[in-house]
Amino acid sequence: MLTKLRKSMKSEKGFTLIELMIVVAIIGILAAIAIPNFLSYQKKAAQSEAKTNLGGIRTLQEAYAADHDNYATSLDGLGYSVKGTNKYTYGVSTADASSFTAIAQGKTGSITGDKWSMDEGGTLTDMDPASFTN
Repeated sequence: MLTKLRKSMKSEKGFTLIELMIVVAIIGILAAIAIPNFLSYQKKAAQSEAKTNLGGIRTLQEAYAADHDNYATSLDGLGYSVKGTNKYTYGVSTADASSFTAIAQGKTGSITGDKWSMDEGGTLTDMDPASFTN
């Protein structure tokens, strides 16, 4: 009878509780490493949107200045609008005959409070580096 029980136990296949717990622990460790990196990449992608759009605003400002001898004081004057879902709001904070500053401010999720500016020379500035980590 005992030998019959041993044979039947050896023929059963499956995982022990310890093996399953080890697998769950490994998955947890991998997730703890991967999730922060993923969130960081999402933030960098959002910043890329802001930097690209600020560059577009700068190009439009230069074209506007060539025609009007001064920079536009608003995005409406440039005819600029962002299509689709944007993560930043855009605007012109200062503009006169010789200079302008375009700004982008994060408006959703993890980028709320992220602020960037670009001037007529193309200088890109993180206006509040402490509000957002790269």
